[in-house]
Amino acid sequence: MRCPFCQDAENKVIDSRESHEGSVIRRRRECLQCKRRFTTYERVEELYPLIVKKDGRRETFDRDKLLAGLKKACEKRPVSADQLEETVVAIERLLQGMGEKEVPSSVIGEEVMRRLHGLDEVAYVRFASVYRSFRDISEFMEELKDLLSDRTRELKPPRPAGKDG
Repeated sequence: MRCPFCQDAENKVIDSRESHEGSVIRRRRECLQCKRRFTTYERVEELYPLIVKKDGRRETFDRDKLLAGLKKACEKRPVSADQLEETVVAIERLLQGMGEKEVPSSVIGEEVMRRLHGLDEVAYVRFASVYRSFRDISEFMEELKDLLSDRTRELKPPRPAGKDG
């Protein structure tokens, strides 16, 4: 591992710990040349399915692209980097668990939407506006109405079962 500051290959590990439920090892290192410290992450190389885009193209799954999309949707929102990383890890697990060689991009898009809905409603709407490619404001308003009706259902207490029905 080369030092990101001076490019020297000689360094020592100062601290190692598991993160993200044991799927990643975080290592704190110190360069023996310039004495600066940096962090590396080690993870098992995973085999992911090809992602089939709407136009039929196939791409390899790219966790960085997924994380970048989540960051963009959550920009200036109260969503932590850990929450974004947990979301990416959960989607990676979903893809691996499917055991398929190819997966439609819609599977990832719908899962991101589902998870953002629980994390932050503004981020959800931002992502939905790009993902769903709304043709006009009325389609966008329908999505907002659905979101508001979901929120209203969550806030209403359940009606007690009574004799009056």
